[in-house]
Amino acid sequence: MQTSKPAPSSTRFHSGPAPAADAAAAAAYVVNARFLAHRVTGIQRYAREISSRLTGSPRMLTPRHGRGLAGHLWEQTRLPRLAAGRLLWSPCGSGPLGYRRQVVTVHDLFAIEHPEWYSGPYARWHSTMLRRLAREAVHLIAVSAYTKNRIVELLGRDPEEVTVVHNGPSRTTRLTTTAEAARAAAALALPSRRYVLSVSSIEARKNLPTLLAAWREAQRVLPDNVWLVLAGQQADVAIYGRQQRSVTPARVHYTGYVPEEHLAGLYSGASLFVFPSLAEGFGLPLLEAMNCGLRTITSATSSLPEVGGEAAVYVDPLDVGALAEAIVRHLGKENAAAVPFLPALEQAARFSWSDASRQTETVLARALEARPAPAEEKVRRWSVA
Repeated sequence: MQTSKPAPSSTRFHSGPAPAADAAAAAAYVVNARFLAHRVTGIQRYAREISSRLTGSPRMLTPRHGRGLAGHLWEQTRLPRLAAGRLLWSPCGSGPLGYRRQVVTVHDLFAIEHPEWYSGPYARWHSTMLRRLAREAVHLIAVSAYTKNRIVELLGRDPEEVTVVHNGPSRTTRLTTTAEAARAAAALALPSRRYVLSVSSIEARKNLPTLLAAWREAQRVLPDNVWLVLAGQQADVAIYGRQQRSVTPARVHYTGYVPEEHLAGLYSGASLFVFPSLAEGFGLPLLEAMNCGLRTITSATSSLPEVGGEAAVYVDPLDVGALAEAIVRHLGKENAAAVPFLPALEQAARFSWSDASRQTETVLARALEARPAPAEEKVRRWSVA
C-alpha cells in the first residue's frame, strides 16, 4: 500500500442532487448512508472517510431514523426502492437482502463465529444477513486479508470476488502538540499526565477483564502517578447483550465516549498504548495509536499483526502475566513517552484513506460493468489487482 498525502480537511457528504458536471458519475452508483445517523466509531469512521473522498458526488441515501429497528426496516424495505436498480455500495457490513446489484464491505464475521459476544437477536439477524449478502452481492470488500480469508473459508466465496481495502488513520488522530494533549487531558478529566491508554468500546471481544487483571499486576511495580486510561463508550445492550462486570483495580480512569476533537490529544499524551482484543476485523485504534507515534502492545491474533507489522509488540490476549510484563517493560524504555516511536509512524504511513478511497472506486467501477447473475447461478467473476 502506498503512502498518500492527506486529503483536504473538510468532509462533505452529498445527499441531494449532484452538480451538473458530475451528474453522470453520481447516477452510476449510490451509497447506503445509514451510517450518517449513527455516532462515529470505527465502522462509521470507515464509511465517512471513504465516502467523503469519492469522486463524482455519488448520491448518499440516508434514512430519517437510522438507528435500531427503524433503521433495519428502512434498509430492507425503503432503501432498495431508493436505489432503483442502480449499483449500491453498502459500506458498514449490512445491506438490503435480495438486492443483487450491490457491493458490500465486510468488516468481520464475528456474529457468525462468536455469537456469544452479542445479544441473541443481534447474532441471529447478522449471521443470517452476512451469509445472504456474501452470497448475493456482485462483489465484496474486506477490510483486511484476515477478514477476506475468513469470508473465503467460512462462507465459500471465490477469493477473486473479494477485494482487500484497508482502513487508514484519521486526520483527527495524528501526532499533535503538547498543548492539544493538555486540552484533551483537561476535557476528559484525566487524573495524571502519565498514563497507559486503551481505546475500545466496553464489550466482551475487547477483553477488558484480562487488561484489568494485567494492570493489577503491573501497577505494583509502577510509579504511583502512572494510570490506566480506558477510552470508549459502554456497549449497546441491544447489540452486545449484558456485559460481565469486572472488578476495577486502583488507578484506572474511564473517559466514556471521546469526541473527535480530543482523540489526537488523548493518543499523543499517552506513554503507551495497549490493545489486547480477542479478535479484530481490522483494528483501527491500533493504527491510530501508531499514527500518533505510540509504542503499542496488542494481540497476536486475527488482523492485528497485519496492521501492526514489526512496529507493535504482540502477546497472547489471554496471558495476564505476559501482558503485565510487557506493560512494565515498555514503560521503562528510555524516553518512551517523550519521543515519538519512529517505527510506529513508519508503519502507520503505509495506510491511508486516500488509497482506500481510490481502491474502493476501482471496485465500484468494475462492479458497474458486471451484472448480477440470477439467484440460481453463480455470480460473474472478476477481480481487482
